[in-house]
Amino acid sequence: MKIAIITGSAGLIGAEASRFFHSKGYAIFGIDNDMRKEFFGEEASTRWMRLALEKSLQNYRHFEIDIRDVSALGNVFREAGSDLALIIHCAAQPSHDWAAKAPHVDFTVNGNGTLNLLELTRQTAPAAPFIFTSTNKVYGDTPNRLPLVEKETRWEVAEAHPFFRYGIDESMSIDQSLHSLFGASKIAADVLVQEYGRYFQMHTVCFRGGCLTGPGHSGTQLHGFLAYLMKCAITKTPYKIFGYKGKQVRDNIHSRDLVEAFWQFTQKPRCGEVYNIGGSRHSHCSMAEAIEKCEAITGNKMITEYVDSNRIGDHIWYVSDVRRFQAHYPSWKIQYDIDELLRDIYRGLVERR
Repeated sequence: MKIAIITGSAGLIGAEASRFFHSKGYAIFGIDNDMRKEFFGEEASTRWMRLALEKSLQNYRHFEIDIRDVSALGNVFREAGSDLALIIHCAAQPSHDWAAKAPHVDFTVNGNGTLNLLELTRQTAPAAPFIFTSTNKVYGDTPNRLPLVEKETRWEVAEAHPFFRYGIDESMSIDQSLHSLFGASKIAADVLVQEYGRYFQMHTVCFRGGCLTGPGHSGTQLHGFLAYLMKCAITKTPYKIFGYKGKQVRDNIHSRDLVEAFWQFTQKPRCGEVYNIGGSRHSHCSMAEAIEKCEAITGNKMITEYVDSNRIGDHIWYVSDVRRFQAHYPSWKIQYDIDELLRDIYRGLVERR
């Protein structure tokens, strides 16, 4: 049986990928040591998802190891052996703010952990597709230099700009910008993934995600925008808005749509690819608009607090242009718009409560 090694397997994207590829006949070797709990506290723990995967997936095996531990990782790769057919790397330290508190931890998880996985893949299964969940934060605050126009409920890029119609494409520079330490560590990983693809002709790909979300997200204040927002709406917990008048715009992609993109890549893998991936114009909103939608879905008036200072390196407006991926993989289509996505998050949170 083909084996897929999936890191961060109890997280939002890792768990979605575990279920999806298990349904396609893969045995899943899931690697996750619940560092999300260490980063963000008990409410962000992914243990509930790990238990659900172990219960529901017959051919799922869990390995509670740290991706910085190359020896322990090596044991997993050797056990998979010649059956190893796919690596999906979702494990990460994902927060701007947390990275500044512990730069060594942030970089060793995001940078060194990725290097460990790439090198083990090269040594044991160099023909296997290696899928990396990168981030739009590799562009730093360069998107904030776009000509932006303030509207009633959102910021918007000027209509005359090439990015207005479809969003930001892969031509945007990652240089000469403020990234946050998290963004810098993810750049290191992103470039390593590209280099292993080009230098060693491995089937590697970086998916530079917008806001990745869905009902399996263990959202918390420092990470997981829509899931945490909806949780606050349901529980009537105060929600803190950081800067930009609450009009900052994000495109949001359902975890299921992203994993479908992973699947398309595995069917015709390429070497050293980079794709901006997100909800694009199909699924995007401002924070103010998302709050209004959460109130309509829950029937609760949200309790919000506005803080004038924005998070360092945060984007004012970001919408992903996904046309490059669609050109290479024309069968892929986004299924969830922002309203369907929010309703699915709501249903997931209510079920877990």
